[in-house]
Amino acid sequence: MFNLLKSCLKSSLITLMLVTLFLGISVTGWTSSSIAALPAGNAITDGKALLRYALPIENQPVRKLQKSLEDIATQLRANRRWGAINNDLKTASRVLSKPESLLTSVPEEKQEQAKVWINELQTGVEKLQEVAKNKDKEETWIERAKLLDLVGQLEESMVVGFPYEVPAEYSNLPQLKGRATVSVKTTQGDLEVVVDGYSAPVTAGNFVDLVKRGFYDGLEFLRAEDFYVLQVGDPPGKDVGFIDPKTGEYRAIPLEVLVEGDKEPIYGITLEEAGLYTEMPVLPFSSYGAVAMARPETEVNGASSQFFFFLFEAELTPAGRNLLDGRYSVFGYVTKGKEVLEKIKQGDKIESAKVIQGIENLVEPQNA
Repeated sequence: MFNLLKSCLKSSLITLMLVTLFLGISVTGWTSSSIAALPAGNAITDGKALLRYALPIENQPVRKLQKSLEDIATQLRANRRWGAINNDLKTASRVLSKPESLLTSVPEEKQEQAKVWINELQTGVEKLQEVAKNKDKEETWIERAKLLDLVGQLEESMVVGFPYEVPAEYSNLPQLKGRATVSVKTTQGDLEVVVDGYSAPVTAGNFVDLVKRGFYDGLEFLRAEDFYVLQVGDPPGKDVGFIDPKTGEYRAIPLEVLVEGDKEPIYGITLEEAGLYTEMPVLPFSSYGAVAMARPETEVNGASSQFFFFLFEAELTPAGRNLLDGRYSVFGYVTKGKEVLEKIKQGDKIESAKVIQGIENLVEPQNA
């Protein structure tokens, strides 16, 4: 079992102790001054939003549409700024009034469905404008979520192929060339994880492959209350990861981090070691329910089957940056059943994990 170490980091911005998880890695050098040096900013805390922004598309109108709808949440939290919300909806309406600017990025075979989504978005924005006039906060949240789900579907339809070549040295590992959704049944309830192969194809491929094999079924959760994580994936016996039955060897997965603005991930080195102290991963730890690989203390390329759900609340992390970003491979987010994570304790189990969408995106190893 991987050792878990903790470091209590004081911050002048909060009165609570900021407890940071480093799964077997030394935290020497990370002090309160280290936190102060991190870049300021408003981190995106919604896993679904992060997944939308992570899609490899370049259509600016749809990004403008998404941003205007995402911003409604900011305004609702800021004492219900209904004037700003109305401006966001006007922006969304203007984008949708020019459907051709959205459809230009959609492949021909998906155009008809895209038109249906655009029509639904137009109707939905009009409905939300009426809701906003009545200053109904709860209904605004509900209708906004529906619209953003439609935006996500529209954006996914714009993705054409896989955007880059994974290094040949990892061809012996399963890869996810797209996305997959995994349903996880636990002794405390059910949840769903969207796994992002666009940002972490090797890490995501390994996870989906293990789910497909039924590897996680029946495994117990490890729980350290102070760490604010749920870790799972340690198989019975002396092995701490997956032993490939074809080779009899431990399947080691490299650290894999896609940096914002880059075309492909960085492998085998932390962002800190690469000198990229202020760069942000496309998949950060800023969302409650982020899913990432655990690994041994000194081996950045030693992950295998153990992973963890990150449970930190945004208020307890430095603005715009988390101390785990760039040190561990995030490969997805919990999109349904986040409330279940709060109930899980040490000794609870994954009863079953199944790929319910996207299994066709799993590419088996070339030597399989």
